[in-house]
Amino acid sequence: MSLKVFNLQCDAGHLFEGWFGSHDDYDSQQARGLVTCPMCQSAHVHKMPSAPRINSSRTVAPAETAQGVVHGEAMPAPVTNSAALAKLQAAVLAQMRELVGAAENVGSAFAREARAIHEGEAKARSIRGTATPEERQELIEEGIAVMPLPDFLVDDRLQ
Repeated sequence: MSLKVFNLQCDAGHLFEGWFGSHDDYDSQQARGLVTCPMCQSAHVHKMPSAPRINSSRTVAPAETAQGVVHGEAMPAPVTNSAALAKLQAAVLAQMRELVGAAENVGSAFAREARAIHEGEAKARSIRGTATPEERQELIEEGIAVMPLPDFLVDDRLQ
């Protein structure tokens, strides 16, 4: 199945991606109030122009961005230009998806496997899976770093 990826923005200005089966699927979900901002839960969301539809001969001037360094590579620091901000958010989201996708999915054995790695009984590696809130709390109390991930980052059908 081919998915349509739309750049979306809520009324609070948060930019994010939405994945839909078709334009009609987006319109249907939007009409039913099912499209919400993952940051603030606002249902006041609209599609933003995607890169292929932007007609502009102007590029971002150096004065509009500051430079920072992450992993030895120059990257833009926070900017107010919405196109540059959208590009930066898309890059961060893509990197997050790549990191999550590279982690081994251990499913419901997550808590047990996280403990084994922490105690040196299993090979150290990035893992992901499912754990109950109680299991997550126990892991945290044992000094094991865990972090819940939003579904849109771990949906194996999208990778």
